[in-house]
Amino acid sequence: MSASNSVKNARILTTTVGSYPVPDWLVALPSEQAVIDATRVVIDTQEQAGIDLVCDGELYRFDVNHPETNGMIEYFVRPMSGVRNEIGLAEWLAFKQSPDHKFRRRPPGVVDSAIGPGSLDLPAACTRARKLATRPLKFTLTGPHMLAKMLLDNHYKDKAALTMAIADVLAEQVKHIDADVIQVDEANLPGSPEEWKWAADAMNRVLDAIPSVPAVHLCFGNYGGQTIQKGGWCKLIDYLNELHVNHIVMENAHRPPEELAVFKELRPEIGFGLGVVDIKQTVVESADSIARAIEHADKVLGVGRVKYIHPDCGFWMLKRGIADGKIRALVLGRDLYEGRN
Repeated sequence: MSASNSVKNARILTTTVGSYPVPDWLVALPSEQAVIDATRVVIDTQEQAGIDLVCDGELYRFDVNHPETNGMIEYFVRPMSGVRNEIGLAEWLAFKQSPDHKFRRRPPGVVDSAIGPGSLDLPAACTRARKLATRPLKFTLTGPHMLAKMLLDNHYKDKAALTMAIADVLAEQVKHIDADVIQVDEANLPGSPEEWKWAADAMNRVLDAIPSVPAVHLCFGNYGGQTIQKGGWCKLIDYLNELHVNHIVMENAHRPPEELAVFKELRPEIGFGLGVVDIKQTVVESADSIARAIEHADKVLGVGRVKYIHPDCGFWMLKRGIADGKIRALVLGRDLYEGRN
């Protein structure tokens, strides 16, 4: 059985969302070998805990000048052609006045001409992790809607058009990524649900190009541990049902428990990923609390509806010891609920 088939056939799988706390020693003395060594630690930590679908930790994306977003934006847009990284006063002021950019001081780039791939090379990053993992691997990337919303656009002058252009670049990248699951992350859309239709069209351009298992992660923001977007999942059900996706990876632990009922309207063909670990809290969840969260979801959505359990979002802003404890709790809680202990 292939790794992808083993992922598809299990009852409830454990996974992480993507990022992991960047070790201090990697920040102090980064190098290609140090990134490989740190990635090996991240993957091994997950594998030793028993995580079914591991991630590479996204350590190579970290930018010390923009630690608040952990490289979720800069890593993707700065290598793209058509994006200028030198930003002047007038552009900084225009960015500051935009309602889309309330939680950033400066734009990651200015779009001056048609977007192209430039030097962006996501397959190479995945290849590094693939060599280190012995379990099924998930590769993550930021979605076209969020990347477009963060840029100052002097070329397309239309958010939907810019989003589609970025989607085309990402679609060409994912065609060549060798991962069992490829997860596309959108953390801005929950705060702008009225943009869901063209955001879904752009997302599907990327998802349709994925050669393995496509997944989408949504949350209400994790800006240094703070919730950024306001709203509820009820406003995005149409968006979720429009996606050409195998499963979704959702923030639930930090949300009101009664909100889970919204996902009764999710198309049955779409697997549901349940967030059971609150990454905005430093307390490590108990196995019992995670088992209870799964039990609640089974009661609300029906037994068998939950395909994955995971944290609400990435671990990057936590201390490593706390992140490691939460990773272990995921497996212990799932095993407790399924009677594996």
